[in-house]
Amino acid sequence: MKPNLEATKKEIQEYLKSKGLAIFHGFVSDLPEQKLVLWDVDGKPDFREFVDCGLQTGARLMVFNTLVFRREMVDETLESLEEADMDRDEQRNIERRLKELRAYDGFTCSVEMSFEHQSRIYIYDLRTDWYEELLDLREQMDMLESDDIEDEDESMGGYFSRN
Repeated sequence: MKPNLEATKKEIQEYLKSKGLAIFHGFVSDLPEQKLVLWDVDGKPDFREFVDCGLQTGARLMVFNTLVFRREMVDETLESLEEADMDRDEQRNIERRLKELRAYDGFTCSVEMSFEHQSRIYIYDLRTDWYEELLDLREQMDMLESDDIEDEDESMGGYFSRN
């Protein structure tokens, strides 16, 4: 996969315009009552197939969103890492990898398109591998933090009410 999706972002916008689709610059919020359907970007990475599918269903508007990577995303994860209770070698390894990700500052790391059809929202969500890695590392930090909170709750010895 490309390390920067900037060219893909421009190609998508040009393709959408060439097909006469209105482009709404926004994003789909992940509400539980929504019926989201994700496009298989691994098996079918060509965005043109997604757009053409939308056209065949009668879509005239495509919601379009991109994300530019900022080094602050790494810094926030590093802060969580400092507070994490983990093996020192593992912590150093994650810290090293996070610092390497700073090199992508300013790169487009995510491109998302979506359209609505029959009360479902169809989504094309393309992300760089290195951005996926950051998200995975953040998830690990979140899981460690939630484990620490659960341990603290259990250490109260039954004197703590969750009411």
